[in-house]
Amino acid sequence: MKGIPALVTAGDRRAAKAVYGESKVFLQLGGRALVVHAVVELQRVPEVSEVWVVGDARRLEAAFAPADVRAEIVKPLHIVEQFRNLYENAWETFRRLLPGAGESGRDPSGPDDAFPVLYLSGDIPFATAQEISQFVRRGLELDCDFAFGLVTEKSMEAFYPVAAGPGEPHARPGIRMAYFNLLEGRFRTSNLHLVKPARIVNRFYVEEMFEHRYQKQFGNIVGLAFTLLRKEEGGLRILYYYALIHAAGLADRWGWRGVADRIRAWIPLARIAEACSALLRADFQFVVTDIGGCALDIDNPQDFDTATARLADWKQQQRERAAELCGSLPEVGSEGS
Repeated sequence: MKGIPALVTAGDRRAAKAVYGESKVFLQLGGRALVVHAVVELQRVPEVSEVWVVGDARRLEAAFAPADVRAEIVKPLHIVEQFRNLYENAWETFRRLLPGAGESGRDPSGPDDAFPVLYLSGDIPFATAQEISQFVRRGLELDCDFAFGLVTEKSMEAFYPVAAGPGEPHARPGIRMAYFNLLEGRFRTSNLHLVKPARIVNRFYVEEMFEHRYQKQFGNIVGLAFTLLRKEEGGLRILYYYALIHAAGLADRWGWRGVADRIRAWIPLARIAEACSALLRADFQFVVTDIGGCALDIDNPQDFDTATARLADWKQQQRERAAELCGSLPEVGSEGS
């Protein structure tokens, strides 16, 4: 392949969350919709050949219409009208981006089984091209069916609130995230997924897990637990690790770090990957990246207000961290970009 297509999910149906009563991908941050920030950053990712965005097509066309935005879009951009839910958005758009598929799409066959797609959320305004590139390269090296992105707790500390003190005359707002507490450390999902969709046998479980993703809500905890328990193959094993992850996360949020550390000692990443592989009936692996911006998604009004207040300095610090850890990438529109 000359490059990998990126698919940005920007739908507002079913499990999608609204912020201030608005579909969050269309919230204006720095004069641009959130989804525009993600798509513009993808222009600098060397491994990405084209960008597909699925959502409210009329509003997406308007978001990308301004001349200053169009000037930064140097790769083919395709906008697809959203379907009923996340699963259909991901699968039906995949059917349309296959070589020779046409507007109505086609089912994968033959070599399409190995066709990879980079899926990412449309509400990650602090993503950097280096982090996305790093994720894609590490995911390709694994040669798995589903590479699921994580970032370390340390990489997210730059987004924490800053207290006033010596050298810091004014307190600055920040965002503290919830983490998965695992043997290897504390991690947050990066909103990046490198997937060979045709190889995921139980694709429908991705939608169910997404709909139950807000695990602070008791109903979602029970709903996902039931989903995992009724899985024919390895259901009890999956439920066991799910319960441990939730217990460790709860202890962490309550400030019981010692308890969380004791629980997470029983939750190695490799075992979670095995359980997810059994659930999806595909080769599932985790990819950890080092920068962190892709993990800061906008899910509530408080986070949006904070991102608005810190937009300039967070954007700058992410660029500097990306350059320090990964070096520079080709300029947009230059040869090889």
